[in-house]
Amino acid sequence: MGGSLSKALAKIFGNKEMRILMLGLDAAGKTTILYKLKLNQSVTTIPTVGFNVETVTYKNVKFNVWVNKIRPLWRHYYTGTQGLIFVIDSQDRDRIDEARQELHRILSDREMRDCLLLVFANKQDLPGAMSPAEVTEKLGLHRMKERSWYVHPSCATTGEGLYEGLNWLNQNTKTK
Repeated sequence: MGGSLSKALAKIFGNKEMRILMLGLDAAGKTTILYKLKLNQSVTTIPTVGFNVETVTYKNVKFNVWVNKIRPLWRHYYTGTQGLIFVIDSQDRDRIDEARQELHRILSDREMRDCLLLVFANKQDLPGAMSPAEVTEKLGLHRMKERSWYVHPSCATTGEGLYEGLNWLNQNTKTK
């Protein structure tokens, strides 16, 4: 039964791999998201030192997800990136301008010219969290006419919204 289901899913979704880079300011929830997707459980995290790399398989798509904390090194991971997941701490209104500046700096790199942009408006479970519409406005995304982007509400600890984001990446990726 399981084998035939896998074959049916492979026919529907195909088998493909995506190189995904997950970035965002510190404490936005990147590592929690990565391991919620990988292990389907909430893990206790400590601030990331260096980087984490995991392969997450969802609907016959292998998402090779890189998470790097050290901002000056981010650009070394841009080559071959098909999708950027930028994680926002939706409750952290004090740093949204810093997040906007970092996001626009990343996207201005020529290696990132053609990649999809998925923004997780994370920590939606916390009081005072910015809505996806507010995050969209604060990040200046409506001015990005030449790029496919999507802002989705999420909660890394419960997993809410994470798979919907992966679905969007999967549906909008050009097959290589």
